[in-house]
Amino acid sequence: MIIEGRALKYRDNINTDEIIPARYLTTTDPEELSKHCMEGIDPEFLGKLGEKKILVVGRNFGCGSSREHAPLALKASGVRCIIAISFARIFFRNSINIGLPVLESAKASLATDEGDELRVDIGEAKLTNLTKGETYAIAPFPSFLQEIIKKGGLGGYIKAKGK
Repeated sequence: MIIEGRALKYRDNINTDEIIPARYLTTTDPEELSKHCMEGIDPEFLGKLGEKKILVVGRNFGCGSSREHAPLALKASGVRCIIAISFARIFFRNSINIGLPVLESAKASLATDEGDELRVDIGEAKLTNLTKGETYAIAPFPSFLQEIIKKGGLGGYIKAKGK
């Protein structure tokens, strides 16, 4: 699976309340959640997203509560994958469960600048920064996690396995 796009960059320790503030947790509708995505730290997030479909962040992304709404809001807003130094474990699992690739690479996260054009090859476990002409290793996914992502999340994976 290959994902291409420009980087939109944010800091360390972004928690789930900053990704989707608690006042919007009265719905699980992805479209409604996407309207308020990252509102807690950047009210201009949706306007900045544009062709910048790859979120590049620092350490401990998605810390805080275990709300599934956070990765759902990110995916619905148009984020195609997230590169981080590290993720909160429950955020990581929630993201995989909805088919949002979350990839760890300290080198890629630190070396990428906002607007850099990126190419992520999940199967090969590498990220190429096309702007800088550099390639970085990303933590590889086991094949079953790659399949979950390809099927759009755990629900799609289970339906495919049931056939």
